[in-house]
Amino acid sequence: MTNNNRIEIKNLSHNFGGIQAIKNISFNINKGELVGLIGPNGCGKSTTFNCLSGLIKPAKGNIYINGINVSSCRPDQIQKLGMTRTFQHTRLWKEMTVIENILVSENNQFSPNVIKSILLPNSRSEERDRVDKAFDLLELLGVSKVAHNLAGNISGGQSKLVDIARAMMSEPDIILLDEPVAGVANDLAEKIFVYLRNLVTNNDTTILVIEHNMDFILRTDVDKIIVMNMGEILMEGTSNEVRKNKSVAQAYLGS
Repeated sequence: MTNNNRIEIKNLSHNFGGIQAIKNISFNINKGELVGLIGPNGCGKSTTFNCLSGLIKPAKGNIYINGINVSSCRPDQIQKLGMTRTFQHTRLWKEMTVIENILVSENNQFSPNVIKSILLPNSRSEERDRVDKAFDLLELLGVSKVAHNLAGNISGGQSKLVDIARAMMSEPDIILLDEPVAGVANDLAEKIFVYLRNLVTNNDTTILVIEHNMDFILRTDVDKIIVMNMGEILMEGTSNEVRKNKSVAQAYLGS
């Protein structure tokens, strides 16, 4: 693995019972890249994300995060290496407010001790800084007006945006975003991708985005797109190369 690779997947396979979800896939994502992972429903995108974040132990192959083999690591161990993620179906605590959800320490998102993770700051100034940062992220993502609402009372699109804000709080090296703009108005979705582009350019953050809407991802300023179909990598390339590839259109049309 080269020093520039933040994510490297080698010959990864996984199956559920007799169904092979991903088949011997390999790809690299470099430091400071914004990459789209696309493909029709059931092509293996979410399984790939779940393997990357430690929620699934792959049947075969290896995953390297920042040069470390994490194929057998737990989600919390992978988070400590500088990676965080969102989910297609958001995992907010519905009985907590939006701002409380964002203030949950990122390394404790899989922990049952949620209250302790909110109280982690050791000083009032540190706590105030975290609250200010959380509000700034909500403002940037267009959902500051729901900061004090219970998370269970906001819309699906708003939940997606809150989940993104929570992922950004730790300023991770690597962010996995699972359909982050599903249910979000198109103008705001485009604004979010401009923010992601700036985050990559200015901070050398590495971002991998699952997006089902091929037309939308082709309009965004991603560095490359990985296309999956039937558990395999169909192609990798620029937006223009993907747009011209007839096999990609056939995969989406099911022909």
